[in-house]
Amino acid sequence: MSIRPPFRADQVGSLLRSAPLKAARDKKAKGEISAAELTAIEDEEIRKLIAKQEAVGLEGITDGEYRRSWWHYDFLWNLDGVERIAVDQGIQFAGVQTKAEAPHVMKKIGFSGHPFVDHFKFLKANTKKTAKQTIPSPSMLHYRGGRKLINMGVYPNMNDFYSDLGAAYGKAIKAFGDAGCTYLQLDDVSFAYLCDPEQLKMLRDRGDDPDKQPGIYAGMINKALESKPAGMTVSMHLCRGNFRSTFVASGGYEPVADLLFNQVGVDAYFMEWDTDRAGGFEPLRFLPKGKAVVLGLVTSKTGVLEKKDDIKRRIDEAAKFAPLDQLCLSAQCGFASTEEGNTLAEDEQWRKLELIVEIAREVWGKV
Repeated sequence: MSIRPPFRADQVGSLLRSAPLKAARDKKAKGEISAAELTAIEDEEIRKLIAKQEAVGLEGITDGEYRRSWWHYDFLWNLDGVERIAVDQGIQFAGVQTKAEAPHVMKKIGFSGHPFVDHFKFLKANTKKTAKQTIPSPSMLHYRGGRKLINMGVYPNMNDFYSDLGAAYGKAIKAFGDAGCTYLQLDDVSFAYLCDPEQLKMLRDRGDDPDKQPGIYAGMINKALESKPAGMTVSMHLCRGNFRSTFVASGGYEPVADLLFNQVGVDAYFMEWDTDRAGGFEPLRFLPKGKAVVLGLVTSKTGVLEKKDDIKRRIDEAAKFAPLDQLCLSAQCGFASTEEGNTLAEDEQWRKLELIVEIAREVWGKV
């Protein structure tokens, strides 16, 4: 029986797409293979991926987000009332833009079923370890596009939008729980972005109040968590953007740390600390007993392998502000937040995951 997550050596979720998977998705886009044929190839590649994760020594196993094109949009535009649309431009990262598509709220938001639940069932059926499911945080349906991507006629009052979205997420959490999920992660960039002055200006310019948004987002998450079944661990992953090894935001967690740790009802936090853009470990002083932080000290953005002693020294620094027993280790983000993936090779990805496992065993005596 596995110990309760998060694990001393853990991972955020997404992994570099394999060559056969990329080829199959390209063929499907061109109409050269059917949806059923693509699913069969996805199944085969995910089984291989699961075996590799288990061989590395990881306890929390994901499907690498192999069936998705985005870390967040694929989930969001499969919610009731949300449609996939083309937009004028993609999300601007440092020197590069994403594809120009987004979710648009057209009708009342709801949850009456979702393909991700079946995706999870496949994952769980193919590993003896703990199957980990990742979905975007509810804030991600608002943060990127704001009011302009929400139908004014359907939601003249934004409080109704936030309420319906929190309720829909509650049903999603229950559905994953009913499917046997004991490890669910909400991927969220909004809280980290709200530590960046440029992002705060962006919110103000479009009519949002950045002083109120953290509390609004926390409220949605907490409403959703009312449906969390007993025995399920819910973590939150926070980062400052990850697309083809680039980023969006900068700034330490200090402005949101107290609210994040003490007013958001999740059990654990995956937090980015692989560069100076993330600030110091001082915000960890707000971490209450009973919660864990997974230190994202190994970067997923480059293939350069970190030195063990450097990572151990940084764990020691973090432990000055929170008990070592409440800390774990991972990469700062996934290796492929979108299907394009970061600029490193697959063998470099696996070596980094092996390094995380090795360090965890040496620091904590277990993974």
